[in-house]
Amino acid sequence: MNTSTMSQGGRVVVPKIYREKLGVGEGDEVIWAEIDGQIVLTSRLRQIQRAQDLCAQLFADQPERSLVDELIAERRAEAAREDAESAEFIARESRA
Repeated sequence: MNTSTMSQGGRVVVPKIYREKLGVGEGDEVIWAEIDGQIVLTSRLRQIQRAQDLCAQLFADQPERSLVDELIAERRAEAAREDAESAEFIARESRA
């Protein structure tokens, strides 16, 4: 177990061994989270990798599925609905 002392302004030095394990250095963004009454420190890159791994596990049985393509299709359908609603509104207003 390593320890650090909190300095003025609430600053704490993360021991080198943990910085190396997290793969973080000066200027890198880190994430602090409270989990079950404990403070957990992780790197933004590690959290992104964790999210990617989770998605890969969730969709491992559907390798041909593309969430990006699904999102694009949903957005295009929504845009088409919005365009139709706008055209309908304009038509109604022009008749009034």
